[in-house]
Amino acid sequence: MKIYTKTGDKGTTSLVYGQRVSKTDIRVEAYGTCDEANSLIGLALSFLKDTDFEGKEEMNSVFHEIQTELFHVGAELATPPGKDVRWKLEEGHVQKLERVMDRWDEKLDPLSNFILPGGHPAGAAFHSARTVVRRAERNAVAIEEVNPLVISYLNRLSDFLFVTARFVNHQLGEKEDTLHQ
Repeated sequence: MKIYTKTGDKGTTSLVYGQRVSKTDIRVEAYGTCDEANSLIGLALSFLKDTDFEGKEEMNSVFHEIQTELFHVGAELATPPGKDVRWKLEEGHVQKLERVMDRWDEKLDPLSNFILPGGHPAGAAFHSARTVVRRAERNAVAIEEVNPLVISYLNRLSDFLFVTARFVNHQLGEKEDTLHQ
């Protein structure tokens, strides 16, 4: 099987179940943005490959699940209204993000100022992934008849990525730069 199909050469693509839409359709924008965020998460994790810190093994496991769940989010977004979603998000996906985020956040200094994105390259990449997830969330909100759990999941994931960036910087001894007022 070849990777290219040539079916998108005229600016359209297929949703789940085969409906053709413009590549600028909000559903395509939304699931494409999830794919972009997923790639940035992979980039962030690649910066941690040669590091060692408490919680790294758990982080790798959690992000393997999150990257898989982002495909589930994409499936939800790529499925036209009224059709069955093959990989449905569940409330437990959102709750898991909250539990892990709370545990990692307990290890961090409380926020007293806005954090400027940066620090270790992995921390900076997690901040970038966070902003892309926010864009995916905005796109998802613009879709009619979207599973509300998709929006909740993306909202929580962006918070999770913020805490992850801070957690990684903390674990690797990187000082956070804050906004000076």
